[in-house]
Amino acid sequence: MLIDRKALSRRTILRGVGTAIALPVLDAMVPAFAASTVPGGRPVRAAWFYVPNGIDMRHWTPVEEGPLGALPGILAPLDPVKNDVLVLSNLTANWGRPLQVGAGDHGRAAAAYMSGMEVYRTAGADLKLGVSGDQVIANAIGGQTRLPSLEIGMEEARMAGNCDNGYSCAYAYNMAWKTETQPLPPISNPRNLFERLFGTDVVEPPAQHAKRLAMRRSILDGVMEDTSRLQRAVGPTDRRKLDEYLTSVREIEQQVARSEKDGLVIDTGMEKPYGVPPEFPDYFRLMTDIMMVAFKADLTRVATVMIGREGSTRAYPEIGVPDGHHPLTHHMGNMTMLDKVREINSLHLKLFAEFLAKMKATKDGDSNLLDQSMVVYGSGLSDGNVHTHDQLPTLLAGRGDGFITPGRHIIYQRETPVCNLFATMAERMGVRPEHVGDSTGRLAGLSLS
Repeated sequence: MLIDRKALSRRTILRGVGTAIALPVLDAMVPAFAASTVPGGRPVRAAWFYVPNGIDMRHWTPVEEGPLGALPGILAPLDPVKNDVLVLSNLTANWGRPLQVGAGDHGRAAAAYMSGMEVYRTAGADLKLGVSGDQVIANAIGGQTRLPSLEIGMEEARMAGNCDNGYSCAYAYNMAWKTETQPLPPISNPRNLFERLFGTDVVEPPAQHAKRLAMRRSILDGVMEDTSRLQRAVGPTDRRKLDEYLTSVREIEQQVARSEKDGLVIDTGMEKPYGVPPEFPDYFRLMTDIMMVAFKADLTRVATVMIGREGSTRAYPEIGVPDGHHPLTHHMGNMTMLDKVREINSLHLKLFAEFLAKMKATKDGDSNLLDQSMVVYGSGLSDGNVHTHDQLPTLLAGRGDGFITPGRHIIYQRETPVCNLFATMAERMGVRPEHVGDSTGRLAGLSLS
């Protein structure tokens, strides 16, 4: 680290013996930070949460258009934050529909969700995709942050590799595509995610890394001397920001260590990999806590989250559902199975609502992190039983720094491409692509102003 009277570089890191840690945005970085392409100059974040296997739509869609009143059953957990959420109806992922070639239906649902399939009619060949909406943004503004984008997964490694029905995991567990043939695989292990964000990827030699983990030493311990120098060199506001950031990083690192200490557990007859919390709610909270600190520190402004791979057979014994998710969605009208699907859908929404509340409570300058973000929650399938790709379950949370007027249900014309939403989000991030996937224009009505 080099400190002088000039503004700190946005890429300044704290260094120690064999380790390093990235810094959050400090006031001392403002001259370098002010070059943001975001309209208005303040950073806006964009995130996509993908839920697999569709939704029980009977308990999802509000009855009326307009201001959100009483929410239907699956959306009920959102009630504390409903004034921060838009429910968007009638959006379609057209290229996820059956084409009789390439990946299976679940694989297309995930892979085509944010990209649109542009080349697909070569019999027997793999599907080729467009650049996904997140990468359209990351390719334009990713150089302003340490990581252009962040890809997160919440499926155990062995289960993510258990792709059935003849389709490829490259499709079923990826919605971020850098090129038409290059997916960006999500990080599913909390330790790997933590060190991807808060460590430097290249400074610490493998032997030193293994030794530190074996001794359970924090990456923060190695940079204490550099931290002290920085704290003496910056003003009181930056000292407070730095202290809050490092405290958050240490708390998350301790959560990661606790999940590793728990060891291996059995779930649906399969061992979870080392480091994954035994229960899914804890897994979700840990991974999203890490992502939220990364957003707050402006380590990245673009993230995708696969809550599970398409076709996921994860069970949820925590809520009394020992059955696999995907088999339950092929219920054929069996009400017992439908009830279990609804329980799973509701759990996902409960955890998402908690995440939004945390973002709302997290200061971001004179605003808060949720108001400075655009967070999509949705799926490339609506009815998982018959694999429909229209009338998709879609939420948009946050205000995008005043761009969005939430707290409403908007009903669009049938067959409106969901990629219209992603193109509109890209424009808000200061990017004006000709199109995103199969987008046909911008999505109207997100703001009342």
